[in-house]
Amino acid sequence: MNALLIVVLAVPAAGAAAAALLPDRVGRIAGTVAAAVALLASLPLYRDSWFSYGPAGVRPWHEVDYSWVPALNLHFHLGVDGVSYPLVVLTALLTLLCCGFTLWRAPEPGRGNTLVALLLVIEVGILGTFLALDLVLFFVFFEVVLLPMYAVIAVWGDRDRAHAARKFVLYTLFGSVLLLVGVFTVVASAGTADIVALTGGGELSRTTQLVAFTLLAIGFAVKSPLWPLHTWLPDAHTQAPTVGSVILAGVLLKMGTYGLIRVAVGVAPEGARWAAPVLGVLAVAAIIIGSLVCLAQTELKRLIAYSSVGHMGFVLLGIATLTATGIQAALIGNVAHGVITGLLFFLAGAIKERAHTGDLAQLGGLRETAPRLAGVLGFAAIASLGLPGLAGFWGEAFAVVAAIDRGGPLWTTLGVVAAVGGALTAAYFLRLLRRVTHGPAIGSLAPPTLAPVEVAAWAPLVVLALAVGLVPGLVLGMADGPVQALLEALP
Repeated sequence: MNALLIVVLAVPAAGAAAAALLPDRVGRIAGTVAAAVALLASLPLYRDSWFSYGPAGVRPWHEVDYSWVPALNLHFHLGVDGVSYPLVVLTALLTLLCCGFTLWRAPEPGRGNTLVALLLVIEVGILGTFLALDLVLFFVFFEVVLLPMYAVIAVWGDRDRAHAARKFVLYTLFGSVLLLVGVFTVVASAGTADIVALTGGGELSRTTQLVAFTLLAIGFAVKSPLWPLHTWLPDAHTQAPTVGSVILAGVLLKMGTYGLIRVAVGVAPEGARWAAPVLGVLAVAAIIIGSLVCLAQTELKRLIAYSSVGHMGFVLLGIATLTATGIQAALIGNVAHGVITGLLFFLAGAIKERAHTGDLAQLGGLRETAPRLAGVLGFAAIASLGLPGLAGFWGEAFAVVAAIDRGGPLWTTLGVVAAVGGALTAAYFLRLLRRVTHGPAIGSLAPPTLAPVEVAAWAPLVVLALAVGLVPGLVLGMADGPVQALLEALP
């Protein structure tokens, strides 16, 4: 079963090579088949066990560990547990949906096989990030994503794609430099890059942990992105093609928050304790500011993009509490955001292709011109605003609960303000629905009905949003052990 970890990475890598070398249509088919095989290979990785942190802990569910650079004591060390498994499956699923989507809607300006190849390379980088248990290997996979995503935005994006792509790469390069320095600080001080051995702080001094956590947290904040380092995100989302936006919002942003939990908090717990109040304040600022900006937005994809800033604020608030409830809220918030926002960007792309605009003022009456499309958009919007019974509820609600349970004037205030931010989230999504689906019809959409491929791409996300909302234990149950073990390793 451990060999599946290699298969999960090798298959999309081979699919990327095949897609790039074969003719356009054949390449897209080959890439989609590779994405499907990667998803099928990821599913059996589940096991009813957990990952225990610390040098004396048991190993992950499945693990491979090969000597990579013996002179530097670096290992090709991969593993999966209840924290990473949901994100691995989500990544494989969204990549398959995006690759399959290109079979129906060939991208402009052509070269669809190259786009599929880049999506598969991005998948390798994201999956490797979630599976890596060596800090240097983690950094390598973390950076694999950068250039392919730049190319996706720069080549297949909208009219202002060059500016958005440059902004994306400059911001993420800044974060990468800080992340690299943070990794070097930890490895040079501890003498090992093994994340399992380092969890709980290892032999790192308090000063080293404070410095390392600061560097790592800022690096991850850029990728997430967390306020105030978020300004590359709206431009990237607005200009990226539909499949690029889905991958960017659905799983690429999760690399930062996952790294914050697995690496920053795990490796430098004293730094996490020291910075927790600051992280909490920044998280609530992201929730409020993101919501207020959304209330003022007039462009569909840009509004959805800014909503991610607020949602990631709830995830950061959960992490900042350093409690079991808060970290569990962050984990399920990550998964819920990936599912729901991925669906929202699929829908935004479908609306813009039919209406040839994303201006909210020109999209009124969608329920009259395309009622089925309006219905799915309504479902995705109420899921994202946190309606109980749908996936978006759990992360937001329990991040607030965790902050209030943490106690003290600061955390209680943060919890209350975050709850107000949740109400603002409902306000801007209801405003979105009022502007887009209600009122007199403006123009007409062609085609007004949903294509079978669109239904096939969206249906799994609709089902997951409902399933996770009704049965949150699908995510929380498998993560309970790892979260408890991580907290026990904290000072």
